[in-house]
Amino acid sequence: MKSDLDRLMKSRNLDAILVTGPAQHNPPMVYLTGGAHLTAGDLVKTVGEDAVLFFYSMERDEAANTGLKTKNLDDYKLHELLEQTGGDHLQATVLRYQRMLSDLGLTKGRIALSGKSDAGSAHAIFSGLEKALPDIEIVGELSDSILLQAMATKDEGEIERMRQMGRITTQVVGKVADFLTFHQAKNGILVNKDGAPLRVRDVKSKINLWLAERGAENPEGTIFAIGRDAGIPHSSGNPNDTLRTGETIVFDIFPCEAGGGYFFDFTRTWCLGYAPDEVQMVYEDVLDVYGKIMGELQPDTPCRMYQESACDLFEEKGHPTTKSNPQTEVGYVHGLGHGLGLHVHERPWFGRTATEEDRLSPGVVVTIEPGLYYPDRGLGIRLEDTVWVRPDRKMEVLAEYPLDLVLPIKES
Repeated sequence: MKSDLDRLMKSRNLDAILVTGPAQHNPPMVYLTGGAHLTAGDLVKTVGEDAVLFFYSMERDEAANTGLKTKNLDDYKLHELLEQTGGDHLQATVLRYQRMLSDLGLTKGRIALSGKSDAGSAHAIFSGLEKALPDIEIVGELSDSILLQAMATKDEGEIERMRQMGRITTQVVGKVADFLTFHQAKNGILVNKDGAPLRVRDVKSKINLWLAERGAENPEGTIFAIGRDAGIPHSSGNPNDTLRTGETIVFDIFPCEAGGGYFFDFTRTWCLGYAPDEVQMVYEDVLDVYGKIMGELQPDTPCRMYQESACDLFEEKGHPTTKSNPQTEVGYVHGLGHGLGLHVHERPWFGRTATEEDRLSPGVVVTIEPGLYYPDRGLGIRLEDTVWVRPDRKMEVLAEYPLDLVLPIKES
């Protein structure tokens, strides 16, 4: 949680965090500002002090609405700095950062860099800043960053926003199910009233509309993959594919609040009209593992323990897994889940990169998503729900939805 930041910074020997970029679709800036409508800016959080948001005059009201301490970037008079540096925009920008940090008393120490900006520009600016302030060390972090550590546990306000996204998600999933079952099949293909085949792109356009109507968006797209594509875990689905009866559809939807806020993540597998025996058997294997893992979840336990359990359960049923063959492309081929929040994938991790620190600590939100994939057999199955480890140490599925495989379809 945000309240952990000072402790985490001290544990990494960091004096400050510098976050740069817009305040939307930029998880670190969204996290620390609440998601203001700022097209660009900088935020500095020093140990033991409140964060300071640097903004441009045109967005002064948006900056003020964050409730943070603010400083106007226009007060640093970039045009004068450009004159001073002979029109060198890079040197003028470095000089502005130097003055910004000096105003906060940051002339030495370790500063972690985060946020969203062009990689080339960031490299030029912040390597230049280190030269201008030789007692400053700019620190880059990867998947173990202190912001991701803080984000891993959510407070009640964050959970309510994610719970609302769960409501929106399941409402849209329900509308998709109704949309599909409203259609009839002709020769095994769903058709519109005019007899034209219903295609994946028709479903996705409805998904985008229904999310937008509810104040949500899906910036990373939606997986709606049928047949062989369902057997490739992250195939988004061919937009021109027709919707055919008896074939598996993996429907993985991971929308977020409009503006790049909190995500939800949810998957169901459907067959239209009927499920062939082979599909039904594979589905029941996934459903059984899903149920057993959900029943095993306990607070403060390491996430990778459940990945190993899922592998063991699937191998007992005769399916290849990453435990017996880390490179397998059939069977159970991925991690059991992941953390969820302002990123669709964040800590804690379940897969091969998981450490002892990746645990089901009270406050974390994770996905549980076992699946089996056999593209050459034209099928893939995945079931996914989002689970909150509550402060009272109970597990809560943030949005319930039926686990039915077959959607009834009439044949015309």
